[in-house]
Amino acid sequence: MKIYCSGIGGIGLSAYASLQRAAGNDVSGSDRNDSALLENLRSQGIAVSFNQSGDDIPEDCDLFVYSEAIPRDAPERMRASGLGIRQQSYPQALGDLSRGYSPVIAVCGTHGKSSTTGMAARLLLHSGRDPTVVVGTKLRELCPPSPELRDTIGRNWRKGRSGGTFLLEACEYRNSFFAYDPTIILLTNCDGDHFDFFRSVEDYRAAFAAFVAKLPDGGALITHLSDPDCAAVADAAGEKVIDADMFPLITLKTPGKHMQKNAQLALALADALDIPPMQAQAAVSGYAGSWRRMELKGILILPPGPVSHGSTEQAAQNDNGDIPVIDDYGHHPREIRATLEAMAGEYPGRRIICVFQPHTHDRTLKLYADFTSAFRGAGAVVIPNIYEARKDIENARVDLPRFVRDIAENSGTKCLDGKSLAETENMLREEILRPGDVLVCMGAGDITNFAERIVRTQ
Repeated sequence: MKIYCSGIGGIGLSAYASLQRAAGNDVSGSDRNDSALLENLRSQGIAVSFNQSGDDIPEDCDLFVYSEAIPRDAPERMRASGLGIRQQSYPQALGDLSRGYSPVIAVCGTHGKSSTTGMAARLLLHSGRDPTVVVGTKLRELCPPSPELRDTIGRNWRKGRSGGTFLLEACEYRNSFFAYDPTIILLTNCDGDHFDFFRSVEDYRAAFAAFVAKLPDGGALITHLSDPDCAAVADAAGEKVIDADMFPLITLKTPGKHMQKNAQLALALADALDIPPMQAQAAVSGYAGSWRRMELKGILILPPGPVSHGSTEQAAQNDNGDIPVIDDYGHHPREIRATLEAMAGEYPGRRIICVFQPHTHDRTLKLYADFTSAFRGAGAVVIPNIYEARKDIENARVDLPRFVRDIAENSGTKCLDGKSLAETENMLREEILRPGDVLVCMGAGDITNFAERIVRTQ
């Protein structure tokens, strides 16, 4: 089969393309900008174009798969329509690919989907299940065992036994997860997001209830019944429920109480699959994190000389003044709070400097009060800009100077307008950072490469 993927560099669609290529299909696609994901696709023999006019779509293409970010009137979708090529969105295509596998395990929720999927993948691999996996991050566990084929960061896909276990991360945005037919669902939490699509928290929660209601007879929902939002979804769906709170909080190789809560879901999954508890705990406890989830990118060492913007006393107490640089995907208030709490536990007594790039004006405005109070405990916060992922459809805009002032007031910390990512980097080096600090760079926009650049260019 010949498949063309528009927006092939996305974390989900790139995994789908890789799986189809591994199955022997002829896969090609396009995207706007180059990336490490695209470089990896090319290494698999997948042709990638940066021309999205539609000219590169093969006329004999059997299936055109598009990212949810590609609008209906995009040139490539119009070209595919003109050629009479069957079209599917990424979720629809992934849903079709997963049919014929059993069990299909879907991980959903507002936060923690990727990390929980990673823990579940580790569990399945260590129990000999040979799963097929699609996840919204990169996991070292999914790399081939051969050293010359091994990625340094990890992969977002794995091809397992045909017809066997299929583990996937199920995103709720635009009701994408309705395209899947799982037999087991892991629900991490359900407190609300994507209010450019969902009308209210109630509308958001109703979507999860409808997704859970798709479970077949004999299926199971695994969630935290101590969480009122999850309990409400479980009540509305009326399906068999396994309470993850009944399983132990185990020590992991990645910090944070929120990660331990995610691990409870994986242990509950083990119970549902009749994997012995001790075997399950041994597998899950080895989870050490993933790409862009509290990921340590390296150590920043400030140049020698007097430090004019802070005391050197902290440096004397903390690893000779080295500054750990952390990259994190968090872009929701609850995620910010959980990450900062985890970093405080991992680096006790050290000042945490947080660079946060809000993702879209719409999310920032609709969760405004929660955002402005999410940074308690940070030594200082820098907001470089608002990442405008949907600037073609967003009308209201965040008043950035006011946002900075409100964070300072409601979080009780110093907050600065960084003006841009480049100016923020200069500000950090010249005015803010001091030996012994911890630098946490957070967001889902083009801050992605910020932490790595700071470490690389010291």
